[in-house]
Amino acid sequence: MNKAHRTLWLGFCFFCRCPVTFVAVTTLHYKRIPAGSPAYEDMLALRMRVLLDPIGIPRSYINPQKEAGDFLLGAYQDDALVACCILTPLSGRVVQLRQMAVDLPFQKKGSGAALLSFAESIAGQNGYTELVMHARDTVLPFYAKCGYRIAGEQFFEVGIAHHKMSKTLRPATV
Repeated sequence: MNKAHRTLWLGFCFFCRCPVTFVAVTTLHYKRIPAGSPAYEDMLALRMRVLLDPIGIPRSYINPQKEAGDFLLGAYQDDALVACCILTPLSGRVVQLRQMAVDLPFQKKGSGAALLSFAESIAGQNGYTELVMHARDTVLPFYAKCGYRIAGEQFFEVGIAHHKMSKTLRPATV
């Protein structure tokens, strides 16, 4: 799955130095990441940098053996991992989104929403009908915009306020 993203930034004209807006179109592609692979190591590094290092959680918090049975998903620009997430099967038709991380230069540009859409597609193709998550309160508006609903009271996980959120997935089309 590929998706083009437009990035806007301001610069100056090479000739007269007047302000101009540049538009770059970046194509991201999405794929599964094999557990234990070099790509998985890149995923661990991104999760640490974006999610865990800023709140002082050590790498030992991540259990690679437990994640070996999960769906490990990544968004790439060229060969560089720029976003990732994990889908962990819970029971029956329910899967949990975990460790959604988007590298800082790619945040607020549609990369996370596109990766989430890819994750929902993977979940649906594998027979899951509901996706749940423990979302940090700071990103509740993002997930709400993507169709997720809060399911329960606020709770604290790793010292950060979270809410459980869920979404019923559309049946996968073959």
